[in-house]
Amino acid sequence: MAPTKHRSTKVRSKSPKVGATNVAIIGAGRGGTALMEIFANDPLVQIVGIAEVNTQAPGVTLAKQLQIPVTRNYRKLLAMERVDLIIDVSGDAEVWQFLQDFHRMGVTIIGGASAKFMWELIGARIRATAEIENTLNKYQSLYRLYVKETGAAVTEERTRIACEIHDGLVQSLAGVNFKLDLCQELVRKNPKASLATIKESKAQLKLAIQEARQVIFNLRPLHYDKMELIPALTNYLKSYETQARIKAQFTVTGDEQILFPRTKIFLFRIIQEALSNVQKHAKADRVSIKLEINLEMLRVTISDNGIGFDMDAVLRDPDKWDHFGIRGIIERAKLVGGEGHIDSKQGRGTTITVEVPLMNKETSEHGQN
Repeated sequence: MAPTKHRSTKVRSKSPKVGATNVAIIGAGRGGTALMEIFANDPLVQIVGIAEVNTQAPGVTLAKQLQIPVTRNYRKLLAMERVDLIIDVSGDAEVWQFLQDFHRMGVTIIGGASAKFMWELIGARIRATAEIENTLNKYQSLYRLYVKETGAAVTEERTRIACEIHDGLVQSLAGVNFKLDLCQELVRKNPKASLATIKESKAQLKLAIQEARQVIFNLRPLHYDKMELIPALTNYLKSYETQARIKAQFTVTGDEQILFPRTKIFLFRIIQEALSNVQKHAKADRVSIKLEINLEMLRVTISDNGIGFDMDAVLRDPDKWDHFGIRGIIERAKLVGGEGHIDSKQGRGTTITVEVPLMNKETSEHGQN
């Protein structure tokens, strides 16, 4: 990727932007520079600080032009009172390892591959056509929605949602970025091939827009205002069958009224992620969802008749945990005090079981949360 050239960025007054997301950026190289350029004039984003050890980094000069405080110690950003989101584009493995162990209520951290994808896509938007710019605006809107949602359950969901966007929408846009780089190389050498690549990029952008709309739907499923889990799942499964062309059988025993709203939200997300993985990887034509609720235990079992996978191989490779959605399902289950179990064999499908104990938790305090 070619180095990012500074655009003419108008310096604005550093008065606080009302209702804005307060963002701190670690790293002022190409990634940090691209983020500053795109966020500087965004009324919904306030850059409150930059951390960079290299005083000659290109983004340091830009930060000074934009009147953004710069520090050499990234931990000072973590201690700032007025920060909602920290983006690590430093590329430093030790910094990212430290950030993964850092937890503070109300502060979201993005780094590693997700942050790299973010600034590369922003750089592509700076250089590419108006159509790509419109598509990236859609992604940015989704991202702002993910960051600005309130409530304890949604706060815990933020990283999970970012992973879902990264695995779908961002992957599609990264493919478009690659095609445009190829087109740039071909435009003089082979104009016809360049034109064909542009047409392919436009088709891929249309698919990305469709996926963006689906992400929006997934973020706000029906019946959330009343917190009715069963109707929400029923409607979601109807849509899932139509889009994925996978037959979904849904059975329920017990009364959802004994569950906390927070538990319902996490359960919905677990089922949603599991079914998304079936659609992406399983090559199945049938899936069953069995929900059992009693006074002692909440249990959901999701089984498909797909190709399955080698569990031992996946568990040995942490990168594949995310690819197959294992990490997200297990972590979501833990956040409501439960456990997630995944059983899969090649050629025999996959079964996911999530169990959440309810005794002395939900039933004894029903109505107080």
